[in-house]
Amino acid sequence: MSSIVDTLYELKYNPFEYGPHIASFYTATGESENNILLAPLVIPLCSHPIFGQKLFKSNKRSTMWSVFDDRTKLYDLQERIHGFQKLTQQCIQYCLINDWLSVNEKNLSIFPCDGSDSEFTCQKSAEKLGRLLGGHSVVEIYAFLGVKPR
Repeated sequence: MSSIVDTLYELKYNPFEYGPHIASFYTATGESENNILLAPLVIPLCSHPIFGQKLFKSNKRSTMWSVFDDRTKLYDLQERIHGFQKLTQQCIQYCLINDWLSVNEKNLSIFPCDGSDSEFTCQKSAEKLGRLLGGHSVVEIYAFLGVKPR
């Protein structure tokens, strides 16, 4: 029975499905120092049953405070970050292989590549999350969400 559950989980949560989420997020945030530390937040927030929809429906006037207004609903975010850690790493590798993203090791940042042979489908919720978090520091974002980076 557990092999069926594991297989269904891998069908739903795989790098081919969530790689475009990571690429869309970093396309919207642009290059900023230490933004690689934001990668663990993308999949848990975009796949969250409540906040995924709120991100999708947000507009240009939305802020981090208006979208995540009820932080009590983020009670499981730390566990979600830990649970999606391997998937996030696989998605980043997938994006690097497809030349969607590139890494700057000096300032620990990920930024979009200009010319790539393969295109990805832009994921609106991840793009909007990138716009929301783009103007804030990594420390400020983690403190606001009440989670600790690992």
